[in-house]
Parts: sequence; C-alpha cells; structure tokens
Amino acid sequence: MTFPFDETTRDIIAARCVDFTRAPTGAVGTLKRAAVAIALVEADDGTGETALILTGRAAGLRSHGGQWALPGGRIDEGEAPVAAALRELSEEIGLVLREDDILGTLDDYPTRSGYLITPLVAWAGQHPPLRLNPDEVASVRRIRLLDIAREDAVVFDTIPESDRRVVRLHIGGRTIHAPTAAMIYQFREVLAGRQTRVADLEQPVFAWR
Repeated sequence: MTFPFDETTRDIIAARCVDFTRAPTGAVGTLKRAAVAIALVEADDGTGETALILTGRAAGLRSHGGQWALPGGRIDEGEAPVAAALRELSEEIGLVLREDDILGTLDDYPTRSGYLITPLVAWAGQHPPLRLNPDEVASVRRIRLLDIAREDAVVFDTIPESDRRVVRLHIGGRTIHAPTAAMIYQFREVLAGRQTRVADLEQPVFAWR
C-alpha cells in the first residue's frame, strides 16, 4: 500500500484512527503527563508520499539531547493533551494546526523516566516552511509511511536489565529508540488496521533517566 499525500490518504488514516480502540490508561500515580504529535506532511524527496515529522533534539537539552523524537512535551496544568500537542508543534517547529486537524489518539505510553505520553495523530496539510526553535530542535526529518511499514523497519530485542522486549526502528540508516519507536510502531499497526498494544515494550537503558 502506498500513502500519497492527498485527501484520500487523510480519510483512510482518519478512519483507521476511529476504528482504533485506546487501551484504558489506568492509574497515573506520580507520572508526569506529556503529549506528542505524529504530524503527517508531504515527504521532501519528491515522491509525493505522506511522511511523519521527527525532530532531532538539541544536544544541550537536559534529557535525551541529540535523540530523534516526535514533536511534543510536558502538558501544562489544566491543559488537555490535544492542546499541549498543538502548542508544542507551534513552539518547537513553527507548525500551527487546529484541533480539527487531529485525526486520532493512540495509547498512552509510560516511560522509565516518569512520564505518561499521549500520542496524537495530526494531518498537517499544506503549510509554510518549518521554523525550528534552536533551543529545542537541532534538525527535522520526514519519515515516509512507506518506510515505517517495511517488514524490516521494526526490530525487537532483549536486554539483561529487563524481561520486556526492547523495540527499535531502523529507517534510512538511523536507529530510533523507544519511547518514540514504540509510538511509531503502534501507529504503523493502526495504519494496517491492527489493534496492537505497546505499553509493555521496553526502552533502552540510556533512556531510563
């Protein structure tokens, strides 16, 4: 299946998101709330395919500097996940979207570093060039949905420190780690019409802090 960047693809993805049933969040406990956006744009390689935006986090950030991540961040007091994801898109990469650009919400993902992340799928449509906030974002990549759908894109492994499977994505010669890899993997499964849970997928030890 191809994913041309057009209204037909938007409608298909929106329908798959509607068909997806979120897992109950359960007790949040002391976890801090965060939201990220799987923002869908046109690929920048001339193929006309749909892609998602990944940000290369600025090296000077206190946590996870230099890693690839979905745009997003901590939810402010009294803020809804949708509002937080839209705010972070604007603050980090200058992408201004509306609530009706949100196509769906995936499962909350609890991280080893103490966050409960809510991923939201957004259709970015046609927009001006991105404006990166250099304090937070060093670079941006557009990952084609065709590439995350490849059979060899997702790798599961084990580590001595946990009895849970570690998930990684290998795309374009780069490795993307969980939690980002777990959320993109679930989105890939939603695209295929599958109800796949990812909260039990492990992160590499360096991401536990």
